[in-house]
Amino acid sequence: MIYKVSYVPLDGKNPGAIANIEKPPQVGEKVVLGKVEFEIVEVMELMPPRGEFSFLHATCRPTGKELP
Repeated sequence: MIYKVSYVPLDGKNPGAIANIEKPPQVGEKVVLGKVEFEIVEVMELMPPRGEFSFLHATCRPTGKELP
């Protein structure tokens, strides 16, 4: 299964991202968008899976870490 995930940051400063990943995101996991690390705080299914694809929305908040 491929998970098409829409990452939406709560801070409003980062545009977020859409990514294809092989395992579903989990609350508490960390993800790097651009050079900023975020923690996933909510995961929702956007629509029922279609074939090999599942469509998810992951809301995330900045952890305060920035990468060089």
